[in-house]
Amino acid sequence: MIESEGVLLVFTKTPISGETKTRLIPALGEEGAAELHRLLLRNTLKHALRSQFSNVELWCTPSTEHPFLNECQYKFAVKLCIQEGDDLGQRMHHALLSALSRYPFAVIIGSDCPVLTADVLNQAYVKLQLGVDAVLGSSEDGGYYLFGMKRMDDTLFKEIHWGSNEVADITRMKLSALGWHWDELDTLWDVDSPEDVERLRNSRPDFLSALEAY
Repeated sequence: MIESEGVLLVFTKTPISGETKTRLIPALGEEGAAELHRLLLRNTLKHALRSQFSNVELWCTPSTEHPFLNECQYKFAVKLCIQEGDDLGQRMHHALLSALSRYPFAVIIGSDCPVLTADVLNQAYVKLQLGVDAVLGSSEDGGYYLFGMKRMDDTLFKEIHWGSNEVADITRMKLSALGWHWDELDTLWDVDSPEDVERLRNSRPDFLSALEAY
């Protein structure tokens, strides 16, 4: 049975020390990088719960069996799901296909964007509710922090080098080739590199205060 409202899918990695945010380990250490990941995920879920999305699912890889994820499930009342697929494209395709079998539209986001707010999520919700086929929120690094849709086409997740600076542009071309009616949100930035951590430190010093112990 398909519900009347959309669903928000939050994609995240299991916050295992030494295996999470590995590019940040030289600057923050293994546990510091994992703790930053946890802070970013908490922030993302906080804004998700403040948005119009009453249905929020936390999609994890490689496992949902982690004390922090269990804490998130309890504190934020989210459903834990496991990502399936050999690469990010396959995992997103599987999650969105599952969601669209249950809801009229679905929006997928990462957990690395510290400036993603409930207002941005609401913009995506309204655009899809009012009739666009898809909505895209691109990142400054050329990827995207948000992708929402009312219908599925698997070509949107094939032949893309995930992690490159061409992901958003290739996705735009694919959407145009499909002839879909789609819209875009403001471009935002993710935390992926030591430079991004410094930017976060300068713009949100309170955000990183919890990392001082690492």
